[in-house]
Amino acid sequence: MPASSPAIDSSSLVESFEPLEDPRHGEIYPLEEIVVLVICATISGADTFVAVQQFGEARLEWLRGLLPFEKGIPSHDVLSGVFGRIDPAQFESCFRSWVQGIRRKTDGEVVALDGKTLCGSGDRATGKEPRHLVEAWATEQRLVLGQRRSEDGSNEIEAIPQLLEALHLEGCIVTIDAMGCQTDIAEAIQEAGADYLLRVKDNQESLRTDIERVFERFREQGIGPGTTDVDGGHGRVETRRCWAMEVGGRGLIDSDRWAGARSIALIETERFEADPSAESGAEAGSVGGETTTERRYVLSSLPPDATQLLEATRRHWRIENGLHWSLDVAFGEDDSQVRSGNAADNLGRVRRLALSMLKQDDSIEGGTETKRLR
Repeated sequence: MPASSPAIDSSSLVESFEPLEDPRHGEIYPLEEIVVLVICATISGADTFVAVQQFGEARLEWLRGLLPFEKGIPSHDVLSGVFGRIDPAQFESCFRSWVQGIRRKTDGEVVALDGKTLCGSGDRATGKEPRHLVEAWATEQRLVLGQRRSEDGSNEIEAIPQLLEALHLEGCIVTIDAMGCQTDIAEAIQEAGADYLLRVKDNQESLRTDIERVFERFREQGIGPGTTDVDGGHGRVETRRCWAMEVGGRGLIDSDRWAGARSIALIETERFEADPSAESGAEAGSVGGETTTERRYVLSSLPPDATQLLEATRRHWRIENGLHWSLDVAFGEDDSQVRSGNAADNLGRVRRLALSMLKQDDSIEGGTETKRLR
């Protein structure tokens, strides 16, 4: 990357990780050099500690422009051992410090929370379960704001409030899938000075039933959606419609349980997939194909603005494409076999830091894999 790129400010990177405590005593390789080496190597395409060592040996002179590296490059065994012993909580704190240094505060920005399993970090032979992280993704800035480890996917409810407490969310819109539709989570978001948009499913059966009844009446009365948008291509057409309604003081739902609840919404997505054997160039809808319809119900502290609620819902799914898909495809995260000690957690955070850097850098055209090669 060009030295002037905002995505590779080495001084801020080193400063952010200075508080990290070295778990070793009297070792010849300084901890800051090891951390910077692993981050730079990960940005540049290294997905294993063996590849990190090879990158360091090939780019030692360049690395010495950042830090002394007087003793050269540590072996992959040393790198793995150090990352396995670093305290993940301290590493996460340093990560968030770096994020705050580059983050632009934007009112109304959608911050999506979702969980991801590091599939390769488990070991069937020993019965070790794979690591599971709950993550916060600033959808406009394409920046990982932080993550919390959950012992397994079912414990996201415990990890989400811990993550919310650690982040600066004032003025943001926090979106969470059904697992996070909990009264204490809604309250925590409000206390952080943010708004929420929570998907309602069967884990809140009574609430879902109440919302469904409201919009069933809407549809029976022929009330159209507050907003509609359509996009598609390559034989696919997706139509999204949103109905929204204010709930404060109207008795439509048990709003006293949900801090700051102002609106509910029905978001209907209709997808048309053309038959691939249909004649090329025919208009969508004029050829054979399959149409599927999905309805989502949401509860929000935002006003009943159908356009805003629909857009916030759409942005939530950017965490899947912008973060999780990139980690699996461009960084091979699901295939990573790193398992020793805390290494899987800490290396997972390095990948997210590297991805955030790459997403911020517009000086190189192309996708994440192309940027890593450059």
